[in-house]
Amino acid sequence: MSDIDSKTPKKGETRLREFGLTTLSIQNKTTVFVLIAIITFSGISSYLTVPKEAFPEIVVPEIYVSTAYPGNSPVNMEKLITRPMEKEINTISGIDEITSTSVQGYSAIDIKFSFDVTPTEALRKVKDAVDKVKADPDFPKDLPADPSVMELNFSELMPVMNVNLSGDYRLQDLKRYAEYLEDRVEALPEISKVDIRGISDLEVEIEVDHLRAEAMQVSFNDIAQAIASENMTVSGGDLLVDGVRRSVQVEGDFTSIEELENVIIKSENGFSVHLRDVAEVSFVEKEEESYAREFSRPVVSLDVVKRAGENLLEASSAINAIIEKAKREVLPRNLRVSITNDQSDMTQTQVEELQNSIIFGVLLVVGVLLFFLGLRNALFVGVAIPLSMFMSFLILNSLGVTFNTMVLFSLVLALGMLVDNGIVVVENVYRFMDEGFSSMEAARYGVGEVAWPIIASTGTTLAAFLPLALWPGLIGEFMSYLPMTLIIVLGSSLFVALVINPVLTAAFMKVGALDVNRQRSNVASVVLVGVGLVFLALGVNALGNILVIAGIMTLLNTYVLYPATLSFQNSFLPRLEAFYERFLTFVLGGKRPWAFFWGTVGLLFLSIVLMGVFPPKVLFFPDNQPQYLNIFVSKPIGTDLTETNNVAKDIEAMVMEVLAREDFKRPNPETGELESFLVNSVIGTVGNGTSDPNEGPQFGPTPHKARIVVNFVKFQDRRGLATGDVLSAIREELRGYPDAEVVVTKNSDGPPQGAPINLELSGDDYDELLAASEKALLFLRAKDYAGVEELKIDVDKRKPQMPVVIDREKARTYGLSTRDIGYTLRTALFGREVGTFKDGEDDYPINVRFAEEYRHSSDALMNQKVIFRSQSDGQIKEVPISAVASASRATTFSAVKRKDLKRVITITSNVLEGANPTEIINVMQQDMGAELDIPSAVNWNFTGQQEEQAKEMAFLSKALLIALFMIFLIIVSQFNSVSTPFVIGFSVVFSLIGVLLGLVVFQMEFVIIMTMIGIISLAGVVVNNAIVLIDYTNLLRARRRAVLGSAEGQSAEEDTKLPFAEVNTAIIQGGKTRLRPVLLTAITTVLGLLPLAIGLNIDFVGLVTNYNPNIYVGGDNNVFWKPMSWAIIFGLTFATFLTLIIVPVMYWWIERTTYKLAGRGV
Repeated sequence: MSDIDSKTPKKGETRLREFGLTTLSIQNKTTVFVLIAIITFSGISSYLTVPKEAFPEIVVPEIYVSTAYPGNSPVNMEKLITRPMEKEINTISGIDEITSTSVQGYSAIDIKFSFDVTPTEALRKVKDAVDKVKADPDFPKDLPADPSVMELNFSELMPVMNVNLSGDYRLQDLKRYAEYLEDRVEALPEISKVDIRGISDLEVEIEVDHLRAEAMQVSFNDIAQAIASENMTVSGGDLLVDGVRRSVQVEGDFTSIEELENVIIKSENGFSVHLRDVAEVSFVEKEEESYAREFSRPVVSLDVVKRAGENLLEASSAINAIIEKAKREVLPRNLRVSITNDQSDMTQTQVEELQNSIIFGVLLVVGVLLFFLGLRNALFVGVAIPLSMFMSFLILNSLGVTFNTMVLFSLVLALGMLVDNGIVVVENVYRFMDEGFSSMEAARYGVGEVAWPIIASTGTTLAAFLPLALWPGLIGEFMSYLPMTLIIVLGSSLFVALVINPVLTAAFMKVGALDVNRQRSNVASVVLVGVGLVFLALGVNALGNILVIAGIMTLLNTYVLYPATLSFQNSFLPRLEAFYERFLTFVLGGKRPWAFFWGTVGLLFLSIVLMGVFPPKVLFFPDNQPQYLNIFVSKPIGTDLTETNNVAKDIEAMVMEVLAREDFKRPNPETGELESFLVNSVIGTVGNGTSDPNEGPQFGPTPHKARIVVNFVKFQDRRGLATGDVLSAIREELRGYPDAEVVVTKNSDGPPQGAPINLELSGDDYDELLAASEKALLFLRAKDYAGVEELKIDVDKRKPQMPVVIDREKARTYGLSTRDIGYTLRTALFGREVGTFKDGEDDYPINVRFAEEYRHSSDALMNQKVIFRSQSDGQIKEVPISAVASASRATTFSAVKRKDLKRVITITSNVLEGANPTEIINVMQQDMGAELDIPSAVNWNFTGQQEEQAKEMAFLSKALLIALFMIFLIIVSQFNSVSTPFVIGFSVVFSLIGVLLGLVVFQMEFVIIMTMIGIISLAGVVVNNAIVLIDYTNLLRARRRAVLGSAEGQSAEEDTKLPFAEVNTAIIQGGKTRLRPVLLTAITTVLGLLPLAIGLNIDFVGLVTNYNPNIYVGGDNNVFWKPMSWAIIFGLTFATFLTLIIVPVMYWWIERTTYKLAGRGV
């Protein structure tokens, strides 16, 4: 076996390369040092000031069109309003989906655009379409208001915090305190709006005794006109008197209830009728529209909604400051103020966990660098971590990107990768200095030699992530922060390696072993500890502890780490390299290369077979432990608010009983007694604002709905209890609740998703469609599939109504119109606003309606008289409504729903904890296809989460192929070879073995989004190591050809002039030389991800400030990021074996084949 000269060329032997940017930076060292300072301070400033949130706020091009047309059934609303609008809106380009819901007197159309259409453009297009529909002669002209067109913003649909007020006070007092807080919180720039729940506004109610009014021939119109004519202030202009202009103003606004009661409604023949003669006037609360409770006790609750793009943590801090100030200056001491559902707590926790993971990862990575490279070189390489991070913070902040878990995880993922370029640069510069070059020359030529290879290597990594940046749809917008951040971070690390590292090495690098001066170390350690203790005595804990730790680490480095590093570098690593050299020599001998290669191919097929035999649980997104539960209660449409409230109270009591079980108690750490600690709050809300946000905004009253929110304590405070068990227990307790439909859901991390089980049935005949849907519902319920919570249908025909049919001919004979009758009924029952009563800065509506005892009597409504003055003879006429109309009782559709202009009915359900929706749906599809007979005019399909799952899986598979193709092009251009990319490509494919076997052996979930991103990320990392190995092997062959006098060329014939024994030696020596960087790259990447993969959380800030590291394992970040982290760790661990063994084997195989084809002996 020939010796391979792997040393750097001496001065004058060969033409040395330079990289222009690096040379420029070395020649302008002062500029670079100033640049380092700017990057450092700007990066820290950016990190401290940038908004932080749990998940990215996605700007969705989604438009919502709502139209009120009271008195019309859902079918009529569809026919008159929804269909004409949908038809016109459908002509707009760029629409992904149109869904609509037509209910009693209300139409709602939701238009989702593709993300290449901006929300502003989408809003303009929809407004133009709605204007065209309004101009159509057939479109109703008597709408109470024009259709509302608004842009949807998911971040402004859900409150980020609830502020609850309770105590022994009148509701009006609680309301006043709530309004005080509302005014101040809404004034914050981060807050969009604040809604007060649990109390009704006041109004001036005029309850008309219709019998007395009819006896005096007084109509609703008489009352309305009299009040409107009196309750006004009229400006008469300016009066010029003696050179002075005085404004003339008639002031007629009512200032008291007595004034209103004394209004003369009618005066004829000397007889006056006052309002008090026919009605009772009083200040009352409006009819209750909502109730609110905390732990079953009445509260007044403020729902705080954050403005999109604002800093949630700053908003929370400002709100808390407002509340504390109000407690001191305004609110009574015995008024209880509680904050629940505070999303900033979760955001703060998640951000802190990822920050700690970054710190932990940095410590592990720097520790590995210390052992592999020694302290001096480790510091040169390690500087890439903070500087690359700071540059990334600066760039991300300038792009307007908030710091969320997607961005922070990307930084964790990049930890191990961003030192790779620094390792190559520092090692090469050190080698040049060791060969006799000056520090300036070594930096110029050392970086120049590897500049283009590391640019290409970084390019292959970025190529793996680039397709993810083109991810379409809502999930693509959500996940795009990951590739964007990684591209910025790795680009920053490349800049640091090519510009900053060369300057630092040129200025400070020295050749030879670094002797540790123990005396100097002892003095430095004593000084650091002494100064630290002084700061601790002054109460500056953080700085004091850091200095003490630095002093201890100085001693530890001197007496433990430095000797251990020398032993590792001079003893362990050489033995490891020698072992690897012997093993690779063994592998490349005889028939063993074929055995190893085909053995690896067999292992790939075996791993695929094992995935089929022991399939992992397939999920769309990670299955998180609940932070809070939403219990949605729905009664039939038309249910009175009081009835819904009674049901909600019953369900709240059942929930409280579940929470009080012994299973969910733990001993108090101080007293040892069992206590309930798991829940922060249980908030019950009935009426308005209780709809599921995933169904879109719900306008108008919802007296038939209620929502109960159960908020849990933070993960680290749960003492080992799983909130998923609480979810399962509550679901089981409420399963089959007889008096209402109850859905129990948990918060879902990530972008909004459809229901896990979502069966859509479509057809033209709504009666037939409803019958088929109910048949399918009964069929699926009868099967009683394991893991299904409760199947529910979103449309029924139980909406009660009392249709009033008018005999038009008879009505017109009496001089009545449908409008007269309709408005008389509406005023009697619903009421009519006839003016505004002003009290200081407060305005209260004045409403006229029937007295309470008559208002809900169908006989009184139908027998009331329509009083009007005949236009023909001027006489007052009185016509009972029952004389020209008849009322009946019936039921109608609760709603008419449409999707992409087709009528649809949806059957949905959640799945129980631990159940796999994909498996359940597969069984459902088989059973429905084989056993269920549905009319051919009705189509059915499983959509929602499953539809999204298939779509995203298809994209990710395509993204992986695109990434591989781009990597292939980069490698071809770098090596000017077709065979080398195939060697490297096989290593990427083979790396899947590690992922698949890891999933099977450890029975981990295959999370489509996260695991697939992990596999795509793996491709870029694996390629880097293979490139490093092959590139250096080619370099050794070129040097050997030069030594033997062979001509350097690119053709196969010239390449094979080197004896194959020399090629074999080059492969072995190349692997041996590149063993350290390959292992270093793999270990740093794995260790960077390990804290997040296992969920180990150490609060480093708490450790140095209050000595509380708050160590725990798990958490929400761990659930979300674990699948991706383990996929990379499994794949990269196996890929390291591939790079060191199988890549040399494939390289040997291809070169051997080339030699044989060239007719050379092997």
